[in-house]
Amino acid sequence: MRIQAIIEEKLQALDPVFVAVENESHRHSVPANSETHFKVTLVSERFEGLMPVKRHQQLYALLADELAGPVHALALHLYTPAEWQASGQSRPDSPDCRGGSQS
Repeated sequence: MRIQAIIEEKLQALDPVFVAVENESHRHSVPANSETHFKVTLVSERFEGLMPVKRHQQLYALLADELAGPVHALALHLYTPAEWQASGQSRPDSPDCRGGSQS
């Protein structure tokens, strides 16, 4: 199973209202078809009353195996349904890679 599919499956534990997992590896200095850099946008009622660090910790716990192995970077954009609505249902774009052989 692909890493992206595993991440998507594990995130279902948070009962997301919306979830998007984007493989951004192609924007970094890694071999073609890598699965090392991901952006996760997740909206869940489970985030109600939680500070961002607590939300991130929930995802880190769910994805501990992936973060210990193949996943090098994980950009997290975590919202409650009300926050997601207030954002216009959009999240920030990721910056371009400035490391590795691309600098």
